[in-house]
Parts: sequence; structure tokens; C-alpha cells
Amino acid sequence: MTGSPSRRRELGRALSRIARAGVRQTLAGHGDAAPPARPAYRIGITGAPGAGKSTLIARLAARRLQRTAGEVAVLAIDPTSPITQGSILGDRVRMDAIAGDPRLYIRSLPSRGSHDGLADNLPDLLLALDRYGFDEALVETVGVGQAEHAVRTLVDSVVLVLHPESGDSVQAMKAGILEIADIYVVNKADLPGARKTAAEIRAVTRRVGDGGAWTPPVVLCAQGDDAGLTELDEAVERHRAWAAERRDAGAVRLARARHHAQALLSRRAAELIEESDPALFDGPLEPVYHRILRRLADDLGGK
Repeated sequence: MTGSPSRRRELGRALSRIARAGVRQTLAGHGDAAPPARPAYRIGITGAPGAGKSTLIARLAARRLQRTAGEVAVLAIDPTSPITQGSILGDRVRMDAIAGDPRLYIRSLPSRGSHDGLADNLPDLLLALDRYGFDEALVETVGVGQAEHAVRTLVDSVVLVLHPESGDSVQAMKAGILEIADIYVVNKADLPGARKTAAEIRAVTRRVGDGGAWTPPVVLCAQGDDAGLTELDEAVERHRAWAAERRDAGAVRLARARHHAQALLSRRAAELIEESDPALFDGPLEPVYHRILRRLADDLGGK
């Protein structure tokens, strides 16, 4: 349990170390440690900026704490500037209303080099939460829109948060992020257009659905609306029960391991490119490509 100040400081230091680690440090940190016997249930919350994800997550986290005698963690990912390499990390501020609960742990993270709405080393950060005994982990993505598919591999339930004015863009989203969600939330539902947007989402999901047994619900939720929050909380529970019966745990584990390996390889290639002399890139593309591949191979040989 992380309720004690010393335990929380220990966890904070561990997460900072993992978040900053390069690929070689990440690999060295794995060793032969056995996976946790009972990993945290992971809920991913994604959607475009301005949809109100952070405030909704704060309310949902408080509601999830009512369901468990254990602890809940929130990892809120903020974008890193490609110019300054800095992050505002403002999501933590918007969650201050619930930050005092000793069973809740909130951590803002910069996306750093990640381009999929997540953060560098997120699989290892989630594994750390498992090892610290959290019952649930809520992951807020950057909120870049249609590109955020990777979160589906790393979490157990995906909640897509939409603004009432999303109606005109629903058709454009149907081939992208709209298809990854297990639950849809039309947030700020007290604003005009919320019910129209919800109806359009229901229509689209009926057309693009895969015919599986799970039908993603569409929840209308507004600030101070306990009924909508309760409906969202119950939708998460229903999806959790459905997934426990229908999903192949071995296939989920292999998909996450594949994503982890791919992410590390991509990052290591990016590290090698960043470390290279600019003169390396002065010439035809194919030889440059093969030089980088050789450097990756030499890197592996130098383990």
C-alpha cells in the first residue's frame, strides 16, 4: 500500500527514474523479476483537447475508490514541447480536489519522445503500479485525436470522451479513434448539441461495429451530474466483467509485450539518430537507412 508518506515518496522516485530512463537503462531494469500476481485493472481515457478529460477522470477516480478497499492511481500524460522539451503538467492541478485522498495517487507525466498520445516507458510505469499493489490505474492520454490507437493495447477498458460539438466530426473519426473505444462519453452534456452528438455516435458505432458481443454504450455526463457519472462507472464494471469472460489473457499479454518491444526499438533508433553526427545524413536515403540498422545491430551485439 502507498498511503504512508514514505511509501509515496518511494513510488514517486521509482516512477521518475523509470520515466527518464533510456532504452538500455529500461532493459537493464527488467532483469528476471516475475510479473505481479494481480495486476491493476487499467482504464484508458482519451479524446480531443478541451473535452474535459481531466475533470471527468477526477470524478471517476473518486467513484472507483468507492468500489474498492484498495488504491487507485492516475497517470495523466501531458504533451512535451518539440521546441523546448518542456511540459506544463497541468492535469495534476485540475485534479487537486481529490488529491488529498490517501488511497489515491496522481502523477503527471510528460509525453517526451512518444508520438502516440502516451509517454515514454509507459508499459514500465504501469508495471511499477502493479508491483506497488494498486487495484486500478486510470491513464489519461495527451488528447491528440485520431492517432491515439496505442492506448487500446496497454489498457483493459478504453473510454473516449467527446465534446457536445463533436457531431460534425464524428464521420471523420469513424475510421480512427472512434473505433477503439469500449465506452463513449459525451461530456459537458448540459451544453447544446449533446444529445444529437450521442445519437450520431450510436449510429456510427452500429455501422462500424465488428459484430462482437460487447456493444459500446454512449453516456451523457455533465459536471455535477451524479446520474451520468454513475452510468459511466457502471459501464466500466460491465465491460470489465465482459472482458474477464471473453478476452484471451494470453493474447493480451503477448500483444502488450509486442507493443513494448516495438516501442523500445523505435526509441533506440531515435536515440541513435539523435546521437549521430549530422554528416551521416548527407547522402542518399538508402545508405543512411542501412547505417542506422548497422548501428542498431552493433548496439545489440554490445549488450
